[in-house]
Amino acid sequence: MSILIYAESAEGKFKKVAFELASYAKKVAESIGTTVTAVTINTNDVSELSKYGVDKVLKVTNEKLSGFSAKAYADVIKQAAQKESSKIILLSSTTDSIYLSPLVAVSLEAGFASNVVGLPTSNSPFQVRRNAFSNKAFNITEIETDIKVLGLAKNSYGIFENASTLTEEEFNPTIGENDFGIKVESVEKGSGKVSIADADIVVSGGRGLKGPENWAMIEELASVLGAATACSKPVSDLDWRPHSEHVGQTGKPVAANLYIAIGISGAIQHIAGINSSKVKLVINIDPEAPFFKVADYGVVGDAFDVVPRLIEKLKAFKASQS
Repeated sequence: MSILIYAESAEGKFKKVAFELASYAKKVAESIGTTVTAVTINTNDVSELSKYGVDKVLKVTNEKLSGFSAKAYADVIKQAAQKESSKIILLSSTTDSIYLSPLVAVSLEAGFASNVVGLPTSNSPFQVRRNAFSNKAFNITEIETDIKVLGLAKNSYGIFENASTLTEEEFNPTIGENDFGIKVESVEKGSGKVSIADADIVVSGGRGLKGPENWAMIEELASVLGAATACSKPVSDLDWRPHSEHVGQTGKPVAANLYIAIGISGAIQHIAGINSSKVKLVINIDPEAPFFKVADYGVVGDAFDVVPRLIEKLKAFKASQS
């Protein structure tokens, strides 16, 4: 009755969320006296999961699954859960897993809680803390079904090493042609060195930058910080930046440790999509910009003056540390 996690990967390498999910699962497993099993799909090297407490990996290698299909992936996870007799199945809150989780829950006749931000308070009754109302509040959800599916909110638990002895097993679930009703022809990828999904720091620009020709300083600041670059919806609508960089409630949700908003006024949809970030720094020339009301730190000033000076200071600090 191992706890099962779906350890997400991209291009054969684990996403950071896989390690957070493993860390969370290990803590839950220790509290109820069981083990952690991960199911992976077309992942090259799974050994890294052992650092975070995973005891067993079910490795699925199938060319048909090279492109994401929610129905097919959900069926793989369902069969893995049945094989391991898992009563608790954990997924993350990435774009893919948001589609997967309810499908897995329905197929297993399981209760489902999304946006989970805390460990279960007890096993009987089984209760978890969740984000609600665009991260403006919390609720306690009780799951009464025998099987439980949880969607862990990104960056809500952390990554903790807890080494284990890992067993690897090739797993060949049955995959039907009906699982591929939608075919993915192409996937738009961001041009940044760090993906938004895996970034601890995100540097985001808005219309205050006046045009795409001024994005070099955003990219330079991101490079100095080892951050991902992002943008507001109007910027992607104007084709200044690719839509893969659009963050907010109608774009990619962000739960970074540090979110830097430069020249973004702070529309409610944007704030709702990045509100899970732990620290929010806003740089804007308008002291009345709505973003300042939710910012942890704010700089009122011209981005074309503030950002270059910030880059200069950060470079000097890094040089002094080397």
